Amino acid sequence: MGNQEKITEFLERGVERVYPSKEFLKERLESGQKLTMYLGIDPTGSYLHLGHAIPLLKLKIFQELGHRAILLIGDFTGMIGDPTDKTATRKKLTRKEVSYNARLYKNQTSRFLKFGGKNPARILHNSKWLSKLSLADTLEISSNITYAQTIKRDMFQKRIAEGRDLYLHELMYPMMQGYDSVVMNVDGEIGGNDQTFNMLMGRDLLKKLKDKEKFVITMKLLADTEGKKMGKTENNMVSFNEKPETMFGKIMSWSDNLIVPGFELLTEVPMAEIIRVKTDLISGTNPRDSKLKLAEAIVAFYHGNNKAKLAQKSFLATFSQGKTPSDIKEVKVAVGTLLSECLIGAGIIASKSEWRRLVGENAVSVIVSDGKATKIVDFNFKVETTAVFKIGKHRFLKIVL
Repeated sequence: MGNQEKITEFLERGVERVYPSKEFLKERLESGQKLTMYLGIDPTGSYLHLGHAIPLLKLKIFQELGHRAILLIGDFTGMIGDPTDKTATRKKLTRKEVSYNARLYKNQTSRFLKFGGKNPARILHNSKWLSKLSLADTLEISSNITYAQTIKRDMFQKRIAEGRDLYLHELMYPMMQGYDSVVMNVDGEIGGNDQTFNMLMGRDLLKKLKDKEKFVITMKLLADTEGKKMGKTENNMVSFNEKPETMFGKIMSWSDNLIVPGFELLTEVPMAEIIRVKTDLISGTNPRDSKLKLAEAIVAFYHGNNKAKLAQKSFLATFSQGKTPSDIKEVKVAVGTLLSECLIGAGIIASKSEWRRLVGENAVSVIVSDGKATKIVDFNFKVETTAVFKIGKHRFLKIVL
């Protein structure tokens, strides 16, 4: 693929919107000027997941085009807690928790970014500048942002309408994230479309404080069957560090409507091939075949081709024969615990509404001693004995009392 084709794909694939416009960014990419773009990640968990892969893959292409890539670890903002998509205040993390998580990120992102060589990606930490701001500095920055500009954010409006608490530190989060752009003096920023408000805050501050036009790329998100984005908060994530067999099985449990978005957002499979997959699905081809290819492509990216093929072989051997996997996740609970709570707590399902849907579809069962499955039809089913439960076609959980 030539540079021009790469630029076109960079601007189109998985992109929801570019600010101020795709034409603006295209012109800059074609100018020969070396640009700097960053992706910010708050270290709120030890492991990155496939939701992070979406902007990371785009940042990877940006670096391959010869531009400068920055991975910004939000070790300061991570202690504030990003209120994005939160209907309640996020639990604040300690400096120790944030520092521990941040140390693990370079190794995990090295699958995407090159941290050595001629044009190495850089890792920066926003505590380096945000922790040094005085009250006077903070007030000076905030003088560039209006209350109306901040409070118009949809999740803030929702909290207010529902009578939920909204704290000042949450209102300040977008300003702190926005100030990162000013300090680093970047040309652009990339993130999920759920980060649009925060990223545009940085665009606005950079324009006001340095008269610089920052571009912002918002990426599409991968959502589960409940319409919730894949991530830690919703208990539906697939971590980079999952075992190949586990990762393969989790992807195979996705609904069929995630096949095409999965290829587009999470793999480097050429778009021409993805279009063929979409055409095949529309024409009635068995979606399992396409999902097997998707799972193999994703697992191969993180674990290599050989392990991906072995994971597929293991999956087919297990599920085509109706067997129970040998590496089932296991949790210990008290007698009488609701099965729905066990599944949500273990990250097998995302919510009570998903639980009700699955039970209504006769998609939850308990594996009895002879290996046969007995359907669960009681929404309030309680766990009374150690057993293996099957959820949908490919998800299992062993509950030990």
